[in-house]
Amino acid sequence: MLFLRCQPRVPSASAPPFRPRVRVAAPLGVRVTGGRRGQAVVAMASADARLAGIASSIRVIPDFPKPGIMFQDITTLLLDPKAFRDTIDLFVERYKDQGITVVAGVEARGFIFGPPIALAIGAKFVPLRKPKKLPGEVISEEYSLEYGTDKIEMHVGAVQANDRALVVDDLIATGGTLCAAVKLIERVGAKVVECACVIELPELKGRDKLGDRPVFVLVEADA
Repeated sequence: MLFLRCQPRVPSASAPPFRPRVRVAAPLGVRVTGGRRGQAVVAMASADARLAGIASSIRVIPDFPKPGIMFQDITTLLLDPKAFRDTIDLFVERYKDQGITVVAGVEARGFIFGPPIALAIGAKFVPLRKPKKLPGEVISEEYSLEYGTDKIEMHVGAVQANDRALVVDDLIATGGTLCAAVKLIERVGAKVVECACVIELPELKGRDKLGDRPVFVLVEADA
């Protein structure tokens, strides 16, 4: 596992402070240490430099959307064309030869990463949306929130029983939304090959809700 330590920066109007610590989660067996963004020292030559660049492009917004939440903001990654392309490329390299026929993106940030992955590997893209956002006939799956429940929906017929699906979101935290997305696809008989996320908050144990379903992430972050 790759570890990246960065010194926090003084905030400015254009660049709020980056998270003091992120961990690149891909199993590289590499350690990265160093100072400010762009000044990390790679301890082993086998490290994929793209992962460190992706990690350093993600910032944290404290107390958003409510006090105590350290919000993992991927909009700064999207402002960095190289980090954004590297993120997509890493997923494409992993899934291009796995026979994926559908990429399902979870609302809303799964809509950012899912379509370019789908186009690159020759798969269709299916949006999984919140209630009353999709026109036409839908099926839905309910999941629990801290207070109450919510649903995620998919168009009837968008995924077929013989499809091999990749479920994409920007982040896995408690795992509720991702688990509902997987169940929705499995209900129509399709095979979920893997769930792919840019960031994981491992302290929240979202993988536990997914059971033995595989999850692939690029960056681990503190909750």
